[in-house]
Amino acid sequence: MKKLKLALLLFVIMVFVGYILIWIMMPTNTFYLHWLPQIQVKTNSTYFGQQGANILVYTFPILFIATLGCLYLHISKKIDENNSESITDNVYFASWTRPVLVKGPLGIVSWMELSFLAMFIALLVWSFSSYLHGMFANINQQAAQMRETVWEAKLKSSALMLGLVGNICLAFLFFPVTRGSSILQLLGLTSESSIKYHIWLGHTAMTLFTAHSLCSIIFWCSTNQISEMLKWDNIGISNVAGEVAMLAGLVMWGTSFARIRRKIFELFFYAHHLYIVFVVFFVFHVGFSYSCIILPGFYLFLIDRYLRFLQSQQRIRMVSARVLPCQAVELNFSKCPGLSYSPRSILFLNVPAISKLQWHPFTVTSSSNLDPEKLSVVVKSEGSWSHNLYDMLSSSPPIDHLKISIEGPYGPVSSSTDFLRHETLVMVSGGSGITPFISVIRELLFRANKAPGKSPSILLVCTFKKSLDLAMLDLILPVSGTNFDISSLQLQIEAYVTREKQPPTENSKIPQTIWFKPDALDVPVSAILGQNNWLWLAVIVSASCIIFLLLIGVLTRYYIYPIDHNSNLTYSFSSKSALNMLFVCISIATTATMVFLWNKKQNANETRQIQNVNMSSPMNTPPSAWFCDAERELESLPHQSLVQATTIHYGTRPDLKSKSFLKPKVTLLAKDSLFERVFKKHKYRRNIVGVQKLERRGSCKRPEEDEARSGCNMLSWLGK
Repeated sequence: MKKLKLALLLFVIMVFVGYILIWIMMPTNTFYLHWLPQIQVKTNSTYFGQQGANILVYTFPILFIATLGCLYLHISKKIDENNSESITDNVYFASWTRPVLVKGPLGIVSWMELSFLAMFIALLVWSFSSYLHGMFANINQQAAQMRETVWEAKLKSSALMLGLVGNICLAFLFFPVTRGSSILQLLGLTSESSIKYHIWLGHTAMTLFTAHSLCSIIFWCSTNQISEMLKWDNIGISNVAGEVAMLAGLVMWGTSFARIRRKIFELFFYAHHLYIVFVVFFVFHVGFSYSCIILPGFYLFLIDRYLRFLQSQQRIRMVSARVLPCQAVELNFSKCPGLSYSPRSILFLNVPAISKLQWHPFTVTSSSNLDPEKLSVVVKSEGSWSHNLYDMLSSSPPIDHLKISIEGPYGPVSSSTDFLRHETLVMVSGGSGITPFISVIRELLFRANKAPGKSPSILLVCTFKKSLDLAMLDLILPVSGTNFDISSLQLQIEAYVTREKQPPTENSKIPQTIWFKPDALDVPVSAILGQNNWLWLAVIVSASCIIFLLLIGVLTRYYIYPIDHNSNLTYSFSSKSALNMLFVCISIATTATMVFLWNKKQNANETRQIQNVNMSSPMNTPPSAWFCDAERELESLPHQSLVQATTIHYGTRPDLKSKSFLKPKVTLLAKDSLFERVFKKHKYRRNIVGVQKLERRGSCKRPEEDEARSGCNMLSWLGK
């Protein structure tokens, strides 16, 4: 298995290097005058026409890499399951996913991200300079042939060059927002941490496309060809389609700037759905054959988006809700035991009773190992949506059922448990930013009891505004309690209450747990594609691609070819583009739906076995008994162990800049001179493990902004 895994990885690298080589050679005359014509001659057929070459060169490599990536991840998952004691697949690869930059406009950036960012910038600079050199080399001769002035010819060439370079950004635009992407997971990245690259690609692409449009309009005005703006030619470029795409892009671009996005988030969110208009009319503008350049990223995004749509149509059974006095609530969902996810995963939540359209991201706080039949998230009341949810759950009398849909969970794969390689973990959080660390601590609790002495020691430094917020620490223990010995976990908690100088005199409120009645229409949380999700995703990508090729092959051979004879001078480009886009949608929808229904049937069999087992919430329980005996929980041994591990500081903040802050605390945990070496080198700040930004992950006022910012909520692990 490991040899097969290595072979797949090497094959993927070879294909990827070849794909990048194509992009490097694209701006050169060697590619357009020699390579591409030869490929077109060899691939030209009555079934695919001239677009067959573009599909082979631009589309096939990425879809092939995505398929091989799925197989690689499936094999990795099986190896991990068979060797549960394994801590990490590859220490060398894990080092590439460690942060190299933690400050500045880039946020937290790993070596892998920095490498690809540098390569992409180099590609843009190279393409821009190569196109500029190639187009301006004989500009005087071209101007004379076209009876134009030199500056007009340069303006026309500049417009074309800007559009071609903008297409490079567009080709990679959709990769970061494909949540279930095998390519991102193959690189040790997640959509959550890569969303910033989507933002930068979008800004760069729209800047180039805007300049492309302005140069074209100025050229038409200067040459008295303003009527070109109203042309939609059957053959070649359609200017009207390009203008419609540009208008849609400008609306998305204008509403995506930080000032507008933060103040009027709903405008940004709904305006971004114009990406459908943008892509459709972009294809009409340049034709489907040339659009194969950007097709791979959008194709994988469509698959992911359709699978998310199918998952969102299911109603999830919520077993219980733990209401905290700090206006936070823990939602506990029934889960299929076969669903496994890594610590620090996220999911998107929709509550139709509050809003049918709004989806909000939250960190999963449970561990699939410690809680095999339950999945939990924590919602802090910060915005109107989360405030309404808290009011619904804390109302009296309590509600007995709540309709909820989810998308996810999504999380890291290659580095999901890389923290197990280290002897000591230092985790710093503020407010509700503690939630990713709860899942890590629960995972470590499971492993500490399974293999005593092998789990790392933990120092959790957390800050809260008020004493009521200390209730967030209760979430470290599952709502149903645990049979695991928490004392076996070397855990030390330093909690800071910043706005109060002394403990409260009155007794604090006790968290309350509400149990919900089961509903026959509700289903447990399950993987959208079952336990073998990567294998099924490979089936969807490959099978849908084959179906698409068959459809366009039949269409071209028996309908378009008798009319056009592969001349591209007779049959309408717009009609061909519309049919090809329709076939893409049909191929993806057909394949994904069949796989989804098959796995839904398999999940239903598993659901029947656990439907009435989770949490034992009886149907006839009186409302007065729907609140669990919290006092009994507070007296439990695990809770007492948690209290003993916690030190509370009032009226102060943790001085992370002080060299003496962590040193005495970590000495209690470290078994060697690791931190002595770190502090002597004055690199302790860069080596703090799990620096958690003071972000409001539960702030649902601007959900997608939380998703964009959550790239900063990464764990950076301290190496030895």
